Amino acid sequence: MSDFYQNGVITTLHNLSNRPLESLESELVKFSKTRPMSLVLPSLFSELEGIALPGIVDHLCKVPYLNEIVIGLDRATEAQYRIALEFFSRLPQRVKILWNDGPRLKALDQLLRDQGLAPRELGKGRNVWYCLGYVLSSEHAQSVALHDCDILTYDRELLARLIYPVANPGFNYEFCKGYYSRVSEGRINGRVSRLLVTPLIRALKKVVGPSEYLEYIDSFRYPLAGEFSMRRDVINDIRIPSDWGLEIGVLSEMQRNYSTNRICQVDIAECYDHKHQTMSIDNDQQGLSKMSIDISKALFRKLATTGVVFNQETFRTLKASYFRVALDFVETYRNDALINGLTLDIHEEESAVELFAENIIKAGSHFLERPMETPFIPTWNRVISAIPDILEQLHDAVDADQQEFGA
Repeated sequence: MSDFYQNGVITTLHNLSNRPLESLESELVKFSKTRPMSLVLPSLFSELEGIALPGIVDHLCKVPYLNEIVIGLDRATEAQYRIALEFFSRLPQRVKILWNDGPRLKALDQLLRDQGLAPRELGKGRNVWYCLGYVLSSEHAQSVALHDCDILTYDRELLARLIYPVANPGFNYEFCKGYYSRVSEGRINGRVSRLLVTPLIRALKKVVGPSEYLEYIDSFRYPLAGEFSMRRDVINDIRIPSDWGLEIGVLSEMQRNYSTNRICQVDIAECYDHKHQTMSIDNDQQGLSKMSIDISKALFRKLATTGVVFNQETFRTLKASYFRVALDFVETYRNDALINGLTLDIHEEESAVELFAENIIKAGSHFLERPMETPFIPTWNRVISAIPDILEQLHDAVDADQQEFGA
């Protein structure tokens, strides 16, 4: 059970009473009559063969208020797409699967590429963008939730609490970010959030000075959580990053488009565990190393749009400030772990800090060398302006795939 403390500029909706799931879901069923709801699941085919996703589907089969589930399927052959259709067929909701590697969606992607509007990188950002486009095209939802497919500790209460703030007609929230404790198997996880994002934000406050944006990002308890929900109208104007900066990029877009009183965060799980990325110390194009570079660049790009001027000296100072702040956090987390009887490896933590400090410099150099880089995928409003029937084409392509291969 959490406390009721409100910190920062974002409303925090706590879990104060362990309200019964049946009570939450009965309200959501009522809300669904006037505000239908969809769930977006960005998935790799390999996740169908793992242990997390089958358990997630077991829980989703019991969810009574969802009108539609939209699944983005990446890295799948035709045979694997057929397997996916069968895998998700037991869901009682309206289910649509985007076969992103199929000829129809590839042709659609090429059409967008010819106009300079297609996502430039493969990955979760691209998958999510197409799924949200399908949600727009289907017109079956007014509220949309999104979560990952590798959650080992999944319970359908997570979804209920995640979508409730944007589904309740009595609330004015347009966007909701989920948060949770990253403690499992006797240890504290969430290294990138704990040891990179929070210390980097605190260091940026010292180096570049007070910033509404930094105060906003620092208000989120778990800014890298892959779980969020939104009202349908948010989808039109949001620019989604195609790299590992997805979560930070989405938060940045919400701050650009909406007042902070239309944004909230909610406690969605007592414990949360998922597939862990490797640190990839020797390869900055993989794992947490690449993630740390992409996240740092996302922060630098956003601050630049607010008028912050960066140069090499700025990044050297930032690295030194970050390093000191992050090491202090290591001591804080060590003490937090000890009082709770948890394990925390100091050597492992400080090694991560050293890697992230080096990657802040790499991210800064990349930012300075490529000032015209635009990693964001265009908004759906822009795409529709260029190709007015694009949503109909996307909708028809997804339906045609399922009709052809679903038999």
